[in-house]
Amino acid sequence: MPAPGPAPRRILVFGAIALLAAVLGTLLLVRADAGLSTRRATVAGVPLTEVRQAGPGGERRPGVVIAHGFAGSARLMRPLADSVARHGAVAVLLDFAGHGANPSRLPGAGRDDELARAVLSHDLDVALAWLRSRPGVDGDRIVLVGHSMGAGAVTRYAVAHPEIARTVAVSLPDAGDVPAGWAGDLTLVVGGLEFPDFRRAAEEAARGGPPGARERVVAPGTEHISVLFAPRTHDAVVAALPGRPGGPAPAPLTRPAAAALLLLGLGFGFVPLADLLPRRRPVIAAGPRSSAGKPADAADGPPSRPGSWLAVALPAVGLGAALTAPLPTARLPLAVGGYVAVFLLLAGVLLAGAQLLFRLGRPPAGETVRPARAAVVAVALLGYAALAVALPLHLGFTSAAPVGARWWLLPLVALCCLVFLLGAELVAAGRGGRYAAIGGIAVAVLAGAAVSGLAPGFVLLVVPLFAALMAWQAAWAGVLRRRGAPWWLPAAVGAVLLAWPVATTLPLA
Repeated sequence: MPAPGPAPRRILVFGAIALLAAVLGTLLLVRADAGLSTRRATVAGVPLTEVRQAGPGGERRPGVVIAHGFAGSARLMRPLADSVARHGAVAVLLDFAGHGANPSRLPGAGRDDELARAVLSHDLDVALAWLRSRPGVDGDRIVLVGHSMGAGAVTRYAVAHPEIARTVAVSLPDAGDVPAGWAGDLTLVVGGLEFPDFRRAAEEAARGGPPGARERVVAPGTEHISVLFAPRTHDAVVAALPGRPGGPAPAPLTRPAAAALLLLGLGFGFVPLADLLPRRRPVIAAGPRSSAGKPADAADGPPSRPGSWLAVALPAVGLGAALTAPLPTARLPLAVGGYVAVFLLLAGVLLAGAQLLFRLGRPPAGETVRPARAAVVAVALLGYAALAVALPLHLGFTSAAPVGARWWLLPLVALCCLVFLLGAELVAAGRGGRYAAIGGIAVAVLAGAAVSGLAPGFVLLVVPLFAALMAWQAAWAGVLRRRGAPWWLPAAVGAVLLAWPVATTLPLA
């Protein structure tokens, strides 16, 4: 008998939740754009986005250039642009080289390399020149705002350009970017839960300068990313505007909340979609059977010692991290992502090899299906997975559209993710709890590698996102298993969920 699928009532409930969340998310996005005018342009290869209040222009307005951090994008900083625009300023967001919609690569050995700093300064020059050319902008009232890498870039730029009215540095990485005798006005914003180095840099940079020229602001309860969406941060940026014009209270969470609702809706929508999988007869393997009458090589076939899968998974994933460390992963032009992709590839190969060596069991054989129909279902599910992760991220959080080298990096990273997930599926032998646990092991090992120096330190900042993606794909894999999908299909769908954010959001370098 085929495995029973979700009851029709349950499918209706999931569908209703998906529809409601998608509608609410769309309404929030519309609300976030209400009263604002947005214009996009590419100048000298730098993608720029202007945000201002809609309607006829009047008096000349202050101008604000907002710069993102490493692995960020103009879209990530959009809530800050909304806040300053609603207070009468004209905001310009830019995508630095290697980020967002900018297909150029960030040169040098890293974001602190002199070549990279020169490119960041050039991109800021382009953004400022375009801002000053825009109608209604007062070129004598220019404010620079930056986050992390962008905070260092705008601070160095302001030091070299005394005509800048004020600078806001959010999560400044290095106090050395602020000379002790510099007389410029500077606001330093730091999250209360950030790494100690960022808090220390803000404290050191706040010292010196003329009385009242430097201000340090702490956004409590926030870390390196959430500080961007803290009301305290937005208040500090608005307070830096010349003349401090009035306006509504900032609503920095509107766009992220819309993205979260869209993600929720599309996540729940997968359940009714998976229910379209045809109900088929399971494959009955020939050969010896266990005492329970099941094939001896089934997923719950030959008994094995409890925990044997864990004793194999832990060293396999750990060895994958150790083997990745000496490899030239930086040659893959995806900063941080090169290490993550190769780590997943090697860990997947080791997991699959362990399964073959120790005979831990097999995933369920799945159910028979015509190849043509299986292909159609697989393509539909893979396309839905890409839409479910890319659309909410792109509309409400950060840039998730492939540009330049990302078009060929995306399938390459997806292949590495697929190898890992297939290896996890083999070792887990189709058991959802084991499969999720192996994903958790990968997250923990990745974090440990970053702390110990085996992996780039920036990996620590992407571990939370990686953990969320691992949990998401494990949940969808469980849905597909209950529908009797072919054993490889959950891994294929999960590879898309993991690979898309990695390949489209991490910098081209």
